[in-house]
Amino acid sequence: MKGIILAAGRGTRLYPMTRPVCKPLLPVYDKPLIYYPLSVLIQAGIREVLVIVPPGEVDTFSALLGDGSQLGMDIRYTVQPVARGIADALLIGGDFLAGDDVCLVLGDNIFWAADLDLTLQRAARDNRGGTVFGCRVNDPRPFGVVEFDGDGRAISIEEKPEHPKSNYIVPGLYFYTSQALSIAAGLAPSARGELEITDVNLEYLRRDSLRVIPLEDNYVWLDAGSADSLLTAAQTIHALQHGGRYVGCIEECAFRQGWITEGQLRALGQPMAMTAYGQYLLSIQL
Repeated sequence: MKGIILAAGRGTRLYPMTRPVCKPLLPVYDKPLIYYPLSVLIQAGIREVLVIVPPGEVDTFSALLGDGSQLGMDIRYTVQPVARGIADALLIGGDFLAGDDVCLVLGDNIFWAADLDLTLQRAARDNRGGTVFGCRVNDPRPFGVVEFDGDGRAISIEEKPEHPKSNYIVPGLYFYTSQALSIAAGLAPSARGELEITDVNLEYLRRDSLRVIPLEDNYVWLDAGSADSLLTAAQTIHALQHGGRYVGCIEECAFRQGWITEGQLRALGQPMAMTAYGQYLLSIQL
């Protein structure tokens, strides 16, 4: 399985902050926003990752993440020339995927739980079609909303409904078999001119091969797409880390996977030893 991070949003809802820098490079407490979705892919055991960025931003992202070799990974970059929706990422990444299964994660989504790595690895290992997650929120109307039957099976997903059928929404993390590419290629643009990821999920649901895993309330999901949610995300990360639960540390995640050695971890932390982030890296032990 390969990973794709869709980090091509210009972040117009965050203007003027995002005029000089695109949204996934903004700081969320002590690290860039894109570290959080990248850490999700690492925890899922995915070493080959394609980062889809806005035009003109490949060098910026590459300066931050490099080719991934320092993490024992292979990180590549390409652009989304025009914003055409989340499902467009599957088409853009077609050559990169080369027939493999994919985990697609949005560049402004943050996930945390004490057992998140186990949940992600099971989702990757057991996926037989499409696997997505259900998060309970107070106001589901801005999202894709899942309806469940009495046995807890997903029976519908509706994009941005005026009258939601549940409080469970599908966050920006999707595991798909290789059929996702052909499904995305067959989509027609929605009324807003985008290839909707909900339509991909609905096609898997129509084929009776979509699994929706409800996440318990001890799972943290954050969508850092507005000024308020960006602040909330930073405050949440601050609270978690000051409570002893570090979030989104890509070097630690790679170390825990066995992709880099303790010596390599220390070498990555040493240039940042004057920061709390670097000091944390230097304190990590098996």
